[in-house]
Amino acid sequence: MATAPDHLKYTKEHEWVAERPEGQDGVVRIGITDFAQGALGDIVYIQLPKVGEELVAGAVCGEVESTKSVSEIYAPVSGKVVAINSNLDGAPETLNSDPYGAGWIADVAIAGTPSDLMSALEYLEITA
Repeated sequence: MATAPDHLKYTKEHEWVAERPEGQDGVVRIGITDFAQGALGDIVYIQLPKVGEELVAGAVCGEVESTKSVSEIYAPVSGKVVAINSNLDGAPETLNSDPYGAGWIADVAIAGTPSDLMSALEYLEITA
């Protein structure tokens, strides 16, 4: 069964959003959910967004390739990419082993507070 930590917000496309705890106001961290990595299977490649890129909520911002398929990553928020997890370039399987921790994808300075993100309970209801 997929997990969904309570402190995160989620999209129906299976991405998560976390407030950055280091006091970086207006910056969030994004990634894919445990449900998404489980559905994909063994992840072998990720195309990350680029630092400085402007993301639009709901638009494609990357791609994940697994032994089963290729899936697009959709931006859960609008804003500017301020950091990427370059460790994933050499170890994309981290998305499988730790999707909510070391498998984060990017930090984004958000352009506004998104209103359509779901709580963990709401997200788990759509994945059941």
